[in-house]
Amino acid sequence: MDTINWSELSFGYMKTDYNVRSYYRDGKWSDPEIESSEMISLHMAATCLHYGQEAFEGLKAFRGKDGKVRIFRMRDNALRLQSSSRGIMMAEVPVELFEEMVLTAVKKNMRFVPPYESGASLYIRPLLIGTSAQVGVKPSKEYMFLIFVTPVGPYFKEGFQPTPMVIMREYDRAAPLGTGTYKVGGNYAASLVSGEKAHEMGYSAVIYLDAKEKKYIDECGPANFFGVKNNTYITPESTSILPSITNKSLMQLAEDMGMKVERRRVPEEELATFEEAGACGTAAVISPILRIDDISENKSYYYCKDGKAGPISEKLYHKLRAIQYGDEPDVHGWVTVVE
Repeated sequence: MDTINWSELSFGYMKTDYNVRSYYRDGKWSDPEIESSEMISLHMAATCLHYGQEAFEGLKAFRGKDGKVRIFRMRDNALRLQSSSRGIMMAEVPVELFEEMVLTAVKKNMRFVPPYESGASLYIRPLLIGTSAQVGVKPSKEYMFLIFVTPVGPYFKEGFQPTPMVIMREYDRAAPLGTGTYKVGGNYAASLVSGEKAHEMGYSAVIYLDAKEKKYIDECGPANFFGVKNNTYITPESTSILPSITNKSLMQLAEDMGMKVERRRVPEEELATFEEAGACGTAAVISPILRIDDISENKSYYYCKDGKAGPISEKLYHKLRAIQYGDEPDVHGWVTVVE
């Protein structure tokens, strides 16, 4: 493994030794199978290809100062995948099977868990797809669940540095009662056009307004939004936001720090009142927001006056990472130590 420059890793795919798979047939899941091939064999009429029966998760494993490897909030990811499965009518993966397969994938690829203090981690990607050959819109009868892992660096190349984001009113990520609360590929496909446009204009991400009224903050493309003011952590409530496990963790840590936490509708004009703002998710933990431009309204909201992240965002970021790496006690039972 001397060939990997851990501190220079980007957020992307790198081949590792093994992946783990289970198949749902005749109403039950098979025992996990360990596979070294990166390829899957799929019928051309599989429901995942035609009708979008596909859901995934993202979680991470970290190597601590003590050399131990810790997986963060694995059970929450298992439960969220079950929720996504119900949302698009796929067979649910039992929590125990999910956890067993995550542990197996990490253990079989232990040499790819980056060293402590390299700034890198092992990204774990569970994927569930409908595999029955069908033409006609109905749920698959058969499914494949697989987990692969890959070492990754920071999601935003800037790392924990404030970046500008943009409100694009002419695009929606998900409908209010659609699939926005599920982690399914279609939501990400729907965000590609606006996301690329934003990158070309020099922004790191798009902030979506609610699709119905275009009045309230929904989320930032691949992440949840939060704002801080008057010692209060505020994050949007909406029927089209993916429930971020990182956001849930930050809300708890904010409470632990003696802050108030509010999950409610956030009107766009409230952006002007926040002392700090950020995007949060598994990949970046927190990506502090430098400013938000609402280009169609010709308005801008500024944070991070000196170009540095705000003190509360910084404190939350370091606190969460300290728990993930085992530097601080895990009082909420979020971490699984890989034995």
